[in-house]
Amino acid sequence: MLRKIFLAACIGMTSLIGFSQSVDEKILNAINHSDWLGLDSIYNSVPKDSIDPYLEISSRCVLGYQLNRPDVSIPAYQELFNTQSENLDLNNMISFAVMFSTDLNKVGENELAASAINQALDVARQDLDSVSIANLTTRANWYSALASYKPFQIQVNGDSVGKVPFAITPVGPKEKGGVLMRLRESKINGVPADIMFDTGCTFSVISPEMAEKYGMIPLDGTEITVKGLGERDAYFVIAKELQLGNVIVRDVPFTVTSISSGHNEADQYVNDIKIILGNDLMLQLKDITLDFETNNLIIPSPAFIPVRTDVRPNMCYADSRNLLCKCEIHDNPLLMLIDSGNTSYGVVGETFFENNKQYVLDNGLKDTVRLAGIGGVKYNERYILSNMKFSLGGHTLEIPKIDVRTKKEIGTGIECEGGVLGLRSFMLFSFVRLNFVDFVLTTGAPRTSNIEALNYIK
Repeated sequence: MLRKIFLAACIGMTSLIGFSQSVDEKILNAINHSDWLGLDSIYNSVPKDSIDPYLEISSRCVLGYQLNRPDVSIPAYQELFNTQSENLDLNNMISFAVMFSTDLNKVGENELAASAINQALDVARQDLDSVSIANLTTRANWYSALASYKPFQIQVNGDSVGKVPFAITPVGPKEKGGVLMRLRESKINGVPADIMFDTGCTFSVISPEMAEKYGMIPLDGTEITVKGLGERDAYFVIAKELQLGNVIVRDVPFTVTSISSGHNEADQYVNDIKIILGNDLMLQLKDITLDFETNNLIIPSPAFIPVRTDVRPNMCYADSRNLLCKCEIHDNPLLMLIDSGNTSYGVVGETFFENNKQYVLDNGLKDTVRLAGIGGVKYNERYILSNMKFSLGGHTLEIPKIDVRTKKEIGTGIECEGGVLGLRSFMLFSFVRLNFVDFVLTTGAPRTSNIEALNYIK
């Protein structure tokens, strides 16, 4: 949606000449293709006065939003609204207001975030349909409710490094080899909790019965509908204290909804999953290392959070706010969703299939895959490829197998064009580090343990 709105605003711009025209075209092309890493490279390689003023300010807004740099985007939004209002039509104004509020929420300025949405509503209400008004109103209510709390207060006890033990446990049919990452030594409001760690989940999620069990605080006016393969009602709550190993996080928001698909066979993967920690919390922790040699999450204390460097990012947000990372499979550069909640090695997308169709048909094993998600289940045709060259975060190895998607699979939560990397792919490396300050993923050396025999399960 963002790139379409952005292009609509820019189509009528006066053409520029020479070098400036070339730069503006490159910027617009990157936005049109949601190529946020490409946009970052272009923007940082040219003189800023060679970019049209509207595009220059907007680029800072978009880059801050997509590359987790609210310190860059928040002043850029303010400059955009103050100096470029004549270039903002209704859709642009709403889109940038939502982005502005999202980044304000990220830095804890929830009262200002609610105000940004309400001001946009005041200006545009008469031109919006009822669904858009309801969605924006719920967002404003959510921010207003959060303003009474101080979300994500983080404390590391007894050390400069937080350590959260985890276990890799089997899930689903044994022959599928599916695994999940469960956090040990975890409590919610002082009560032991069984929590799944899921980098592919945008928000932390809890089932209604668990929200009641742990005494979470409902937030008024925050009822929403969440979508997966179907739709489910949901609302927001606050956990006053979350303990993860020696890390304490206070005022943690959760989305309350049923996680099951409603399909008996498919739900053997999710029936015992009631609490999921998503990437909203991970981003606030700033830096997480998934250490598969010691089975610990390693988290720096607030005093030791890394500062931003000049290294170029290899992660960005998807339009869905999931996390994407650059990698290579079979020498194909891909931008894939990083999803520790995916129980397999993962799946590459339909673009890979089209670019390597003959290779896939000649070497792949045809399969039908059942996908379970919120509210339903779907069956899709795929091919399984074995022993593919795989590069991620600075290291290269062979991935034992990976699915190939033959067409876009709508509503599954894995629509990312490049595909999805699952937990078993991460486990091929000694560690995976997610630096959310630089937005860089790095990996440790390939592991030598017998992954296929599941010897890593402890």
